[in-house]
Amino acid sequence: MTDTPNILLITTDQHHHRALGHHTPVLRTPHLDRIANEGARFDRAYCPNPLCSPSRSSLITGRYPSAHGCWTIGTSLDRESRTVGHLLGAAGYATSLIGKAHFEPLAATPDQPSLERAELLRDLAFWAGFHGPYYGFDHIELARNHADERWAGQHYALWMESHGLANWREFFRGGSHYTPREHVWDLPEESHYTHFVAERTIAAMDSAVGAGRPFFTWASFQDPHPPYLVPEPWASMYSPDDVQPGTLADGELEAMPEWFGLTQEDDPDFSAWQETEHANHGFVGHRVEPDRLRRDLAVYYGMISLVDAGIGRLLDHLERQGLAGETLVVFTTDHGHFLGQHGLTAKGPFHYEDLIRIPMLARYPGRIPAGSQVTALQSLIDLAPTFLRAAGLPVPGDMQGVDQLDVWCGTREPAREHVLVENRHQPTAVHIRTYVDERYKMTLYRDQPAGELFDLQRDPGELRNLFDDPSHAELRAEVSHRFLNAEIRREASKYERIAVA
Repeated sequence: MTDTPNILLITTDQHHHRALGHHTPVLRTPHLDRIANEGARFDRAYCPNPLCSPSRSSLITGRYPSAHGCWTIGTSLDRESRTVGHLLGAAGYATSLIGKAHFEPLAATPDQPSLERAELLRDLAFWAGFHGPYYGFDHIELARNHADERWAGQHYALWMESHGLANWREFFRGGSHYTPREHVWDLPEESHYTHFVAERTIAAMDSAVGAGRPFFTWASFQDPHPPYLVPEPWASMYSPDDVQPGTLADGELEAMPEWFGLTQEDDPDFSAWQETEHANHGFVGHRVEPDRLRRDLAVYYGMISLVDAGIGRLLDHLERQGLAGETLVVFTTDHGHFLGQHGLTAKGPFHYEDLIRIPMLARYPGRIPAGSQVTALQSLIDLAPTFLRAAGLPVPGDMQGVDQLDVWCGTREPAREHVLVENRHQPTAVHIRTYVDERYKMTLYRDQPAGELFDLQRDPGELRNLFDDPSHAELRAEVSHRFLNAEIRREASKYERIAVA
């Protein structure tokens, strides 16, 4: 154990909070289970936004999307934003990001430049000469795509070519979410981006150690984000007969806002909420035939198991190099996913626990008790201040997250009473916010009378919306007051008051 630990952050993308071996026995994740057994698992962790760019930007800034400005997919995090990477790097850490960044969109304007814009992704001469700095990471090796999406390129493409796959473009022709291939990908398994992330993460850690510096390395795996596509043997690792998708209960959407019910129509009309030319994620029909849903879920599990094998490579390398005892390892994801729960199969403005609650594990030998189970509320915005505290550094006053290190180590009571989740797809028409405390959960919709109120203790499946129930009017008022107080409390400033006037 050291006062200046290495920090290895491991993330997946769109990972349901129960899609881990200790929650779902059919799913084999021995290496993630190893982190849980040798450290802690967190049962009440949440994302600050259930979309990639805002949530990832919050992770590195310790601020909510409404504060850092990257409010939805298709917007940029300001390059002037101070991140945990900047602060750790200034303290001597070697900082690196391997895999998916997604702090910037697939397009660019003078006001929002983007190194991740579509036309640059396959400019391999550019990526061969650029490895950072990027948002506080001194060294980056990026991969933007999911499965066979046409966004494959960047450092991942260079890696494939260096490993002998000169015709890699033939395997990446799909659209954003739909592909002519179904489930079994003909990409050579050894060329999969999960292997790229694992191999290059090891190289980044070794480079830091060789330079005599502690490392802050983010291994950012792209799976199990759809499309549901993975090479063998992972594609057939699980039988569709052995997996259990979520379900839609009769009548459960009747008390929910209108757009929930529209998701169950074959050709739904969401035009009432289409304020700009940019689509709202999830505003489509979600109905999937049961057999197809089972096949999708079986491959989703295969994708997770492949990532788990990559994580095992990282953990084994730490052990071989004698670094495990001086490395804080954290595993989590950017947001959750729907696997049939409530009739939903894609992310969007649907703040059920399946989407906003996330898996989280942490291991820090000698500090975090092995095998501990932490029920205290956590948020991704807490990671930046917690990493700074672990490194012995001060937490800037404008970070809205809280330091959770002592909670993780079991030496203090919960550090927060609630979490907040933002979600904004349109400037005003689709703009929602959720408050969650130990028992209750409330979601409000901008300029709309509709809302949600769930008692997570009595109704963990979120089947009964109490928002408009007259018998729960007093509870609604009480939780509304807590919600407003939480909004007031999250104000932050980088400046301390230094004078009376």
